Amino acid sequence: MAKSTYISKSLRKTQIDFLNKLNEQEVLYFSLDDIQKRLGEPVEDLNETVENLCNKKLIKRIERSKYAINTFNDPYVLSTYIANDGVVAYWSALHLHDLTERFPNKIFIKIKGRKRETDIFGTKVQFVSVKNEKMTGNIYRGYGDKKFPLTDVEMTLIDCFDQSRYAGDFADLLRAFNRADMKSSILIKYLKIYKNAALIKRMGFLAETYYKKELSSFVDFAKNYPLSNYALFDAKGANVGEYSSKWKLRLNMSKVDILDVINEAY
Repeated sequence: MAKSTYISKSLRKTQIDFLNKLNEQEVLYFSLDDIQKRLGEPVEDLNETVENLCNKKLIKRIERSKYAINTFNDPYVLSTYIANDGVVAYWSALHLHDLTERFPNKIFIKIKGRKRETDIFGTKVQFVSVKNEKMTGNIYRGYGDKKFPLTDVEMTLIDCFDQSRYAGDFADLLRAFNRADMKSSILIKYLKIYKNAALIKRMGFLAETYYKKELSSFVDFAKNYPLSNYALFDAKGANVGEYSSKWKLRLNMSKVDILDVINEAY
């Protein structure tokens, strides 16, 4: 807060008018840069009005120059808002798609740039930086100011296998893959963008192992995708296990164990 900002003891007319305008326009969050445009009219003494309302706990500061009304605290909406082009992804998207019953202790947001981990009203948010071409496969939940983007089912699974450290336990990820309703054409489209041969082989092998007949064309695509050296099935696992020449994978988790995972309780 600027040293010159005057903090009134009681609500002044300008502060009440501003709150009323937010309510009328159903604005749940805003920035100092965009609020006057969103309201369609100038706000008298904007900085001082906002600081006074923050001091009176009628609005809350999300981060510098960005605010939310005191009754709104949806972390998915607010975390994507402060990340500009950010998208709910990885473990968080798995949970929102009902593909895992384990709830992450933080929200994972995929972004093009870089942003430090933050806390939004008690919820930790981690921002994962990716290349521009990987910012695809998004859908939306909610409406109006409650609308936020998240990765669709296919992109969520691809992202999680690509960077499993943001996807929780590997066994949970295997169960999520088994539960997911996916389309071959979409998987192939996204994986051509990623150009990660080991990732393609892992997911193709898993689709074949779980007898996902609806993914037969994806299995064929993955099986024929070139990979020069053997890759580990579980990228974070030990360098042990039998070799699958068909898939160019070292199965550091046996097929029996992989199939057993889907029958295990959470």
